[in-house]
Amino acid sequence: MVTKGLIVRLEARAGREEEVAAFLGGALPLVDAEPETVAWFALRIGETSFAIVDAFPDEDGRSAHLEGPLAAALFERAAELLASPPAVETADVLAAKLDSAA
Repeated sequence: MVTKGLIVRLEARAGREEEVAAFLGGALPLVDAEPETVAWFALRIGETSFAIVDAFPDEDGRSAHLEGPLAAALFERAAELLASPPAVETADVLAAKLDSAA
């Protein structure tokens, strides 16, 4: 069961859109190493707009993710790749469908 989530909005710097896309695509192994991150999506939602959406069983899982290697790498490269700092929003999961076969 998941109870906590994150929505992280990212706006790429002009000319850096494909680097942001590559960064997010390459982040999957970091997230795979996080047992408490039960769902993770890197999304392109416009030409320069991206988002990360993820879910956790509890606050400890969410905190571990925010203190983990992906968050550190993202904030380390934010000034280089992004037009503004990542907008991190916490969320409470009201309902979820997680299909292990997906």
